[in-house]
Amino acid sequence: MLDRNQTPLLDTLKACAERPHAPFYTPGHKRGRGISSLLTDVFGQFVFRTDLPELTELDNLFSPSGVIYQAQQLAAETFGASQTCFLVNGSTCGIEAAILATCGTGDKIILPRNVHSSAIAGLILSGAIPIFVYPEYDAVLDIAHSITPNAVQAALQQHPDAKAVFMVYPTYYGVCGDVGAIAALAHQHNIPLLVDEAHGAHFAFHTQLPTPALAAGADLTVQSTHKVLGAMTQASMLHLQGNRIDPDRVSKALQLVQSTSPSYILLASLDAARQQMALQGKELMSRTLELAENARSRISQIPGLSVLEISPNPAFPGAIALDKTRLTVTISSLGLTGFEAEEILNDKLGVTAEFASLQHLTFIISLGNTQEDIDKLVQAFTTLSLKMGSRGLGIGSRIDDFVRSSELKYFDDSLCLSPREAFFAATETLPLKETTERICAEIVCPYPPGIPVLMPGEIITTAALDYLQQIQRTGGFISGCTDSSLQKLKVVKDR
Repeated sequence: MLDRNQTPLLDTLKACAERPHAPFYTPGHKRGRGISSLLTDVFGQFVFRTDLPELTELDNLFSPSGVIYQAQQLAAETFGASQTCFLVNGSTCGIEAAILATCGTGDKIILPRNVHSSAIAGLILSGAIPIFVYPEYDAVLDIAHSITPNAVQAALQQHPDAKAVFMVYPTYYGVCGDVGAIAALAHQHNIPLLVDEAHGAHFAFHTQLPTPALAAGADLTVQSTHKVLGAMTQASMLHLQGNRIDPDRVSKALQLVQSTSPSYILLASLDAARQQMALQGKELMSRTLELAENARSRISQIPGLSVLEISPNPAFPGAIALDKTRLTVTISSLGLTGFEAEEILNDKLGVTAEFASLQHLTFIISLGNTQEDIDKLVQAFTTLSLKMGSRGLGIGSRIDDFVRSSELKYFDDSLCLSPREAFFAATETLPLKETTERICAEIVCPYPPGIPVLMPGEIITTAALDYLQQIQRTGGFISGCTDSSLQKLKVVKDR
């Protein structure tokens, strides 16, 4: 029986950092002695003594048998997995590895059109063919939710040779689809369900939070431990259960996409974050939920503002639960875009949101927040409301053709080449107005949340270009493409 109080990796790293010896190994700063004083003035000295390579005592991330293995076993027990892998390249590498482990060149994978760009990277690396299904779309709030069991079932019927189903749970807005029903559908076809659970690492620790994807039947889930728990940025976990995915293929895939010089500081932060949740998880999440409810209740009473909620009898099958620690505030009735409101809150009122969209601001409330934070958030919105007034200048729901709910369909009819073929094809860069109806050769997405509007292999439509320009005009940022000013786009050369 494992002792959940232990932090085997953290303890060993500390012991190695404190052991007197002459270091003739990487990194070059030699346990901090050669580090710039600019860094030690900011971070202190000891942290650099823990910046160590794969010493014998510290185990090997790609073939763990010692303290990393023990730490991963403890994490598997804590998060309800049969096997857990620590990730030092963020959830991005976990999602890429999940697709690489289950799909090869030409294999089909069913996934939502609003996946994170890391899933598109997984398609490019693996050569898999995406079978896109539209998520449910709330045209009033202009928010895409989850894919539905009916949409997945239809895709499986049309593509019975698919090798895996992939879903996002929860969305960036904290909205959860029916992961249990979708897992059951995938398993009826004897294929695995892969889940991007980047924003759901805390679900396992309180009954008032949505059901964890593993508990609902997912075969593999990737969680950004750093996003909502106490690990350092870039530190994540991949969890496995069941026998539908070969663990050895996952391990080999991770070796392709993870650094061969992993940061032990990041790895140790995963060990410590796991121990913290194993011992105090329910207490910490109870406090976090109380803070979130306090913010939700108070902000919803401020004139001109509303807070995203999910009805017990949802109008959208793609929205059956909501993570109440994720707070999305609709501000469009104040006559502001989310981008404008974000700038005011950040620059003038001392409050920084997780991300902005056209009508909304979204905030992550986690175990690191305090009542003082919530009070400052509420005060900032109160000030914003008083300053703007309820001017009735709502910006409206800018619904574009490519995301209309009436057009839910498979998106693969606009995919002329596989993402891999288009990514590696001969390309040319053209002025934006000349790219309509050409094949896109790069990933183009507003960020955050990093959901691509265009990806390699897709036909560039006028609607997609209009949407991207609209986001840019209203203050959003376009990333992924060569020209972030969006004056030009890279396309596949005509053959």
